[in-house]
Amino acid sequence: MLLAVAAAVLTLTGLTQSFQPLFTFDGNSATHRGITNRAALSKTAEVCRDIAASEGRDFSLDIDASLSVDDVQRACSSSESSMLSSVMFHTSIVTLYFSNAKVDVIYALSDEHHFDGETFQGGRDLITEGVSAVKASVKMENFVAGRWTLGRVCHTLQDFYSHSNWVELGNTAPYSTLITPDQPLENLAGPSVPTCRNCTGGDCSDNLLPDVLQQGLLTSGYFNIFSSNKPEGKCSHGGSFDKTSKRDPVGGINKDDMESSHGSLHHKAADLAVNATVELLEDIRVAVGDKNFLRLMGLSQSSVLCFVIDTTGSMSDDIAEAKRVSFEIIDSKRGTQQEPSAYILVPFNDPGFGPLIMTTDADVFKDNINMLSASGGGDIPELCLSGLQLALTAAPPSSEIFVFTDAPAKDAVLKSTITALIESTKSVVTFMLTDVLDSRRRRRGLRGGSGRAMSQSDAQLYRDLARASGGQAIEVTKSDLSVATSVIEDSSASAVVTVFQVAKNPGQPESFTFNIDGSLRNLTIYITGTSSLTFNLTSPTGVSQISSESSGPLASVTTAGNLRRLSLNMDNQTGSWEVSVNSNNPYSVKVTGQSSVNFIFNLVEAYEGAHGDFSLKEGRPLSGGNVSLMISVTGSDTVKISGVSLFDSSGPTEVNGTLQPLGGGSFLVRFSDVPAGEYVVQLTGEDSSSTSRSSHNRFQRQASTQIKTSSISLTAQVNNTIVEPGSSISIPFTVALTTNGVVNDTATGTFTVRANNDRSYDSTAPSTVSIVEGSGGAANGTVTITVPDSAATGTDVTLTIEAENADATDINYAVYRFSVTAKVTDISRPVCQVVSAATCPSSASACASSTWKFIANLTDGVNGTGIESVSIRQGDGTLNASTVVGTAGENITVATYTASCCSPDVELTLVDKVGNVGACVGRARAVTTVAPVTVTAVNTTSTGGHTLSPAFSLWTSIVAALLLK
Repeated sequence: MLLAVAAAVLTLTGLTQSFQPLFTFDGNSATHRGITNRAALSKTAEVCRDIAASEGRDFSLDIDASLSVDDVQRACSSSESSMLSSVMFHTSIVTLYFSNAKVDVIYALSDEHHFDGETFQGGRDLITEGVSAVKASVKMENFVAGRWTLGRVCHTLQDFYSHSNWVELGNTAPYSTLITPDQPLENLAGPSVPTCRNCTGGDCSDNLLPDVLQQGLLTSGYFNIFSSNKPEGKCSHGGSFDKTSKRDPVGGINKDDMESSHGSLHHKAADLAVNATVELLEDIRVAVGDKNFLRLMGLSQSSVLCFVIDTTGSMSDDIAEAKRVSFEIIDSKRGTQQEPSAYILVPFNDPGFGPLIMTTDADVFKDNINMLSASGGGDIPELCLSGLQLALTAAPPSSEIFVFTDAPAKDAVLKSTITALIESTKSVVTFMLTDVLDSRRRRRGLRGGSGRAMSQSDAQLYRDLARASGGQAIEVTKSDLSVATSVIEDSSASAVVTVFQVAKNPGQPESFTFNIDGSLRNLTIYITGTSSLTFNLTSPTGVSQISSESSGPLASVTTAGNLRRLSLNMDNQTGSWEVSVNSNNPYSVKVTGQSSVNFIFNLVEAYEGAHGDFSLKEGRPLSGGNVSLMISVTGSDTVKISGVSLFDSSGPTEVNGTLQPLGGGSFLVRFSDVPAGEYVVQLTGEDSSSTSRSSHNRFQRQASTQIKTSSISLTAQVNNTIVEPGSSISIPFTVALTTNGVVNDTATGTFTVRANNDRSYDSTAPSTVSIVEGSGGAANGTVTITVPDSAATGTDVTLTIEAENADATDINYAVYRFSVTAKVTDISRPVCQVVSAATCPSSASACASSTWKFIANLTDGVNGTGIESVSIRQGDGTLNASTVVGTAGENITVATYTASCCSPDVELTLVDKVGNVGACVGRARAVTTVAPVTVTAVNTTSTGGHTLSPAFSLWTSIVAALLLK
């Protein structure tokens, strides 16, 4: 049964021999996490350095193995401000190594994913197909999907250096053929060629056969936990769980850690894996360009500006306000570090929603929001959640999304799907709800309609979603909306952090304390509740201000509908503050400020075995069971964490975690026996950085997104995340009931199943699954998605699978992202043929008054996809390119480069339409006599396109070389 298979795979992942996926506690061995982190930071820093050089800016950072995320973030910023948020960058790097580690869970026993058993061709195919998918995702600006694919590709590439004998052969550079599919894999040990001899007394340092080393034959170890069978004379991977290593020749050759069979070479293998990953990232960088590469890495100082807007008839005022506030943000921040990193717009009404507009061009966003108009919508409920689903899957993780509507959700059935996406992406959703309180209002602009305003019960759905995300449900009249949208302007500032947040439903009078540290600026408190709510704010020095004071000693207060916004008057009062709220109706309190000190968290789960480790957990943690988090603190090297807790204000319940430092500001936090509840993560500690006003400042931060526990276990088997247009993919899943975090094998029950995808692709899934007696406490099902033929390569699709109990009181989910990628048949890199070049004088004093020209024909072959871009990789000249048709009917790009003789070198980068990268390099040879340069023009005709004439007068006084890489 599927549950047994899934449990077996989860256990066996620990047996897979590879670099330790995430954590190592011996203090000496490298991990996939560390290797990926080093490579990503190094290449990102290199790209920033090159951009700075091209712009004439200084770049003061030593690019070495000690780089941190915050180091690179600061160095890549052109701003001198101390308010830099590295949350997006941290989140993206974490995504890369979590995806990397997942390979040991999903593909635990796949030889190709680990280069075991001499599967060099299969491993190389996985790498090159994955890289093609990454480039396609980036081309479509689906950066999150690109990161997930990239992480998996990096795992397989890195395992090559630990599992093969590449290091033992004396190689000190990466095996570049692994990322270039048009190059042959050479000197492989044949299937019948013996490669190893027995280890001696447990010493495997000399078990590779001398002939293998002398002939430079490439091999890798065989690995099997079930059988000792392997080809005669072949090496094994090694380790206590590898049964093949017990059969002659005994022992192994892996270099996974310091204690492995070839552990003495572990660090050489790890360093090569880093360099190989850097080389892979460079290939992607050249193919997609510097700007898109940095977006793939998540390097941004600012968040996105994301609006989801109801466009029905009564929304004219709301749309006008959305335009006003977005234009104000754009115009005030354009060209600064605080300019939004992207703009997302999703309109919705009924019966339609979308299309989603995502752009980095502010003017494109302005044009699209300007085109919105309010019309229709006579039946009142609108497809709000469908539009929000598009925004949640398109926006980067931890984004803030603003929804404008005055209508109930017609697609309320998507509430659990939206909640799952909120918890998965950790994005914050704030709703701007107009005229909710006036139940007698009829929607304006409608004729003969029988509509009415959103009821309180309708609005509750939006409040629930806002609470789950850490956002707010702001309820105002249309005339007061312009006051409430100050929240949007607040969120668009840089490095906004949540200090404290609580929502009380039902409400009761209560006092809340929160700590302000010296790194915080521009503190703002938001309180939502009914008009009868009152509050009292008290500073660390005992000064108080009551809610009736709009301009008091502590804060300026503005009120709009159910929102009170308190802008604190001073930044210099560090210490413990208190806000007392007096209300018996539901209310919320949120305290934010600007600070570079923040944190991110991810749920992880343990698996056992020789390489027992952790991997990213899908869905909700199990009620009554143990919970593990990986915490990364951002923005300060001097932060000392004193505690991490899970806090449920409804209890109130607080569960304190046990911290285990991982280095680099990261911690593994374990919680035992977590009761059922809705928790937020709270972090406390001290920051003694130089920017603080005192030597030691207590600080606190709180995650926005709730963690809700569940007694339902939902696990799925996703064996492939890349799907071709016109094909289907099936995802088997298992539902089980648990008690105290353990599957209850005697439980029975029926569960409602929902499967939704954000592309509205055709899908099938059972409506219910039932756990029956004797089933071991589990029920199985399968979800199938069919991707249409018309789906563009690079599209991503997010699938949410949910299981809910019969009483609709408990639910769990799993969220998976798939990349749509057509099979790539063009694996050849573009070709460059030098046509003409000129000479330069040998005298350095004469170079400034002389120029030279370089002309080359660039082709992608008759069966290629065609040249998409040509750019200057090296050189200070100008480049012009035009397309002509050759005598054989092939498209030829003619590149003409002109430069001063003071810049005698040129390297052009050539990229075809599927991302294959080639280069054309020329170097001028100095001559003592300068001759005039004569190059005949390209003859063209107007029939059937341009035809390239083969007649050229060539000057060959230049050394020109072609480099393909």
